[in-house]
Amino acid sequence: MSATRAAKGSGPERPGRTRQGRAGRSRRTDHPGHGTGGTPASAEAAGGGQPRDVFLSAFRRHAAGVAVVTAPGPAGFTATSLTSMSLDPPLLSFGISAGSSSWPAIRDADGFVVHILAGDQRDLAELFARKGADRFADRDRWESLPGGEPLLYGTAAWLRCRTQERFMAGDHRLVVGRVVEGHTDPAHPPLLYHDGGFGALAPHPSDRTRSD
Repeated sequence: MSATRAAKGSGPERPGRTRQGRAGRSRRTDHPGHGTGGTPASAEAAGGGQPRDVFLSAFRRHAAGVAVVTAPGPAGFTATSLTSMSLDPPLLSFGISAGSSSWPAIRDADGFVVHILAGDQRDLAELFARKGADRFADRDRWESLPGGEPLLYGTAAWLRCRTQERFMAGDHRLVVGRVVEGHTDPAHPPLLYHDGGFGALAPHPSDRTRSD
């Protein structure tokens, strides 16, 4: 499957994502002939360059699913760093900036809920990525679980987790959770994030050819 680009939106939490310029982009010029730090333009075009620049450039090309992580408070943020870690026991992880306004709630919580957003929930992704927004103002979009975690409606899937571990990882914190319950809705395709914009899944050209 491939991702189709959508219009630009607020960028979600992603380790290494720059906060300069437009979401998911740095102010550095990527055109050939504009090398960085003395790196020849030809080397940069071939994938060379300073590690930080290559890191940012590579992850702008990496399409990722979009999740909203919520914790008692209520608190929550948009993340694209969600990763499955283990099946037995079922463990997942995500990264969050140490400077995020949601980090104290995530740090102190015994558990949290990971919501995998549906393709039509770009507005929710942007809301939970927007600094200073009242992310829980609309009570018609969520409810509180017995543990105090907000549960958002209409997502492609949700997973309630118990906090297992927290680690320092550069300017981010890596949180590991153990899944204790959840729900998936196959009727909702997922939302994707790529190169600073949101998109949705589309059939690969070869799949369309076979179906014809």
